[in-house]
Amino acid sequence: MLPTFIIGLREGLEAALIVGIVAAFLGQQGRRDALRQVWIGVAAAVALCLAIGFGLQALSRDLPQRQQEMLETVIGTVAVGFVTYMILWMRRHARDLKGDLEGHAASALASGSARALVMMAFLGVLREGFETAVFLLATFQNSNDPAVSGLGAVLGVLVAVVVGFLIYKGGLKINMARFFRVTGVVLVVIAAGLVMSAFHTGHEAGWVTFGQGSTWNLDWLVNKGTPVESLVTGVLGIQQKPVVIEVVGYLAYLVPMLALVILGTRRPRAGSASASTPAPASSSASADEAAAVPSA
Repeated sequence: MLPTFIIGLREGLEAALIVGIVAAFLGQQGRRDALRQVWIGVAAAVALCLAIGFGLQALSRDLPQRQQEMLETVIGTVAVGFVTYMILWMRRHARDLKGDLEGHAASALASGSARALVMMAFLGVLREGFETAVFLLATFQNSNDPAVSGLGAVLGVLVAVVVGFLIYKGGLKINMARFFRVTGVVLVVIAAGLVMSAFHTGHEAGWVTFGQGSTWNLDWLVNKGTPVESLVTGVLGIQQKPVVIEVVGYLAYLVPMLALVILGTRRPRAGSASASTPAPASSSASADEAAAVPSA
């Protein structure tokens, strides 16, 4: 449940922040008419993401065994790519997210067209929702209890909606830089497990035929239905009997990505040109301010 909860929470909150910032800005401008159209864009994106998720699940279920392994390998690989891009994108843009969104919204209002606002909300939620659908599907395929995993995802999204609403109303301020760093660490671990699983299903599909030497056997530790199994295979994504290529892939992804997320962006050195010159207020806003959305 924990992996899918974190996925739902992280992706849901990103989408909620995007929509919340735009909605708060429109409320301040007194444009309730445009705000209604934004909600239409959000609803359309959510419906499309649900259709994509259910469609991929149905396709996977109806395929023969080998084709299922192929599809699982592709979905797992795409999911790893999505989470990597998501972490890198948020690491770069979280600081300026609020200003950028308000700038785009102001431009749309100045042009007299609400279509751009609808597309902003639609594409923002669609991106997060599609990433969530693919990432969750890959996680479900590695889960021993899809129902519990699904419950975790639903709870994560619900918590994200509540937190996003409280941020939108101005009653909650959280350290977004710290939030994204902590959840980024968890997502990196989950994604590393998906890398291992992708190599495993790739071998079952006949695509990965090298590096199949044995490494270790965790049967003594990982018993079916125990909390330890949920931690090792469900959260960490480690196979019970991984082969060499799976371990190499796991570590090759885990180590550099963890270092990137934990160390974060380096601050300018004292005495450097960037440190000695005062930065404009708009560029020096911390990622925390993305969470301090003004009340509508």
